Amino acid sequence: MESLFARLALLPEGWRENVRIGLAADGTIADVETGSEAVADEGVGILMPGFSNVHSHAFQRALAGRAEVAGDSDDSFWTWRDLMYRLADRLTPKDLTSISRLLYVEMLEAGYTAVGEFHYLHHDPAGELYEEPIAMSLALAHAAAEAGISLALLPVLYRYSDFGARPPEPAQRRFSTTPEQFVAMVHRLRDRLDDCIVGVAFHSLRAVDVGSMRDVIAALGQHPGFPVHIHVAEQAREVEACLQLCGQRPVEMLLLEDLPDENWCLIHATHINDAELRGIAASGAVAGLCPTTEANLGDGIFPLRSFLQCEGRFAIGSDSHVSLDPFEELRWLEYGQRLQSGKRLRAVTGNGRHAGFELVRSAAVNGAAALSLNAGQIAPGQRANLLVLDPNAALVDTVGEDNILDALVFAPRRAPVDSVMVDGRWVLRQGRHPLRDLAVAEYRACCERLRLA
Repeated sequence: MESLFARLALLPEGWRENVRIGLAADGTIADVETGSEAVADEGVGILMPGFSNVHSHAFQRALAGRAEVAGDSDDSFWTWRDLMYRLADRLTPKDLTSISRLLYVEMLEAGYTAVGEFHYLHHDPAGELYEEPIAMSLALAHAAAEAGISLALLPVLYRYSDFGARPPEPAQRRFSTTPEQFVAMVHRLRDRLDDCIVGVAFHSLRAVDVGSMRDVIAALGQHPGFPVHIHVAEQAREVEACLQLCGQRPVEMLLLEDLPDENWCLIHATHINDAELRGIAASGAVAGLCPTTEANLGDGIFPLRSFLQCEGRFAIGSDSHVSLDPFEELRWLEYGQRLQSGKRLRAVTGNGRHAGFELVRSAAVNGAAALSLNAGQIAPGQRANLLVLDPNAALVDTVGEDNILDALVFAPRRAPVDSVMVDGRWVLRQGRHPLRDLAVAEYRACCERLRLA
């Protein structure tokens, strides 16, 4: 059995010195020994669990940096969405592979070892099935396998354009499926993809009625290891429309229908009241927060401190990929709370002391759970999805063990990741992925084809 020695490793109980980790042939951690003796020049310096990125729309990476030009009216999520639709309308499976390959390379270099792909770009530009109905999904799976990142593929059911079962708009024709078509798609993905997790996603309560959700879950069989994700309460306008047409708030509706449980991840959940907040926490569902995208789109600020005080679970995602840095997501998450409250250290509740430690631990453990991955901790039975940190990233040798994560989240000097292991296999060393040059070249060619350059 192979082993990995770390001079300092982040275990569930905290930082420990001289840790030897046994690696099983199946890519999991067999055992963890502290106080181990090292052979000269053996092993790595600082080791921690990798992050799981719970919310990704891979194709939107090609829009990042191209949507910051003011229009004729007040710009908002809804004006940004029009730009996103225009990009989505033009992409082929080849384009999606090129965009996703570089995206996943960049994620690994930043410290994400797994990604949940919230994928609704199913059909061809005319809204018809490809000859291979899951061609776009396979493009994502191919890119993830090449890059070496763990993939949880979350195909999206998207029926309507808005509350009240309004038919899809022309710009949504590539997304729209019936529940029957969707279930067939998921079965086909399960049959074809045995090296990634296949869950489901419901785009939103605007786009999917509760009856369709129940039909899909019944047809596929909800069970542990079957993640279910949904956008919910991202925009105040969405909450107002739901109240007007349905008489309930979006999260309130899901809770009254008794749908969310520990397999569910509620993406954004920005505009919630106290009762909804307590209900999410009690259900065991994870709140999937995307602070840099939510800031970029002007969504609002999630009530993190109150949620943590109810023992709620949160994870992070890069969503539209204006940033691909998990430490930055956590920094924005905490700073948003500080700006809103006028107080500091808002992620520290209960017996916690260090904001960086609490944020990183929660994101790593709950992110993996939201994707139904047995990962997020350095412990026996967990997948060996691990990061080796660059000690110069925040001069961590100058701050002391207890402050390492605080320094990396709040005072980084450069990208903190040196090496990345996924399922017991090194996928990058010295901060650079071996596929980076190829991935950049193909991404540039894709942008030229799409006239995005």
